[in-house]
Amino acid sequence: MKHMTQRFLISLTLVTCLGGALTACAPVVLGGAVVGGLVATDRRTSGAQLEDEGIELRSASRIRDNLGDRGHVNVNSYNRRVLLTGEVPSLQDKQLVEQIVSRVDNVQAVINELAVLGNATLTQRSSDSLVTGKVKAGLVDAKDLYANAFKVVTERGITYLMGRVTQREADRATDITRSTGGVQKVVRVFEYISEDELRNLLPQPAPESKQTKP
Repeated sequence: MKHMTQRFLISLTLVTCLGGALTACAPVVLGGAVVGGLVATDRRTSGAQLEDEGIELRSASRIRDNLGDRGHVNVNSYNRRVLLTGEVPSLQDKQLVEQIVSRVDNVQAVINELAVLGNATLTQRSSDSLVTGKVKAGLVDAKDLYANAFKVVTERGITYLMGRVTQREADRATDITRSTGGVQKVVRVFEYISEDELRNLLPQPAPESKQTKP
């Protein structure tokens, strides 16, 4: 039942995003847990999560100031590593956007996947959002993965996977994504950790309380 509820909430989040016609989609909050990358703990520190939010906001603002309506740029930051996707009209603009973002405080790396093309249509962006939703649902269905460990971005049928994951998790998530309808290509933008590091990041079970005899 819990599993079905998680899938429903992800679908609900996706529908809400599309209904907003590509405006920013706020995560759904349920019982103190966020559904949108899915429930449970984030593998980033709380400080890194706040910094990522700040990086995205500052980067988007500076790009607008310099590029105006000349292009369509999406900024996604995970653990201070920034993925740039979308379209710009020239190679010079592509380089300019990368320079702008690289100068934002706390940015450690920039992965520039901007395409020198005309802006994607509303239909294409809606299709990409649907693909992202299907990939997330597939990650939820995988009982050997923690879906919240992955950030999923789709642009023109290319799906980018971000997160702090082990090699095993990366390979499994890639296989799931490749088999998802609408995905034309998978690009991995992972920060790799060991299985030992993963065990240390996972929530530890609470110790059993000892019952005292009367």
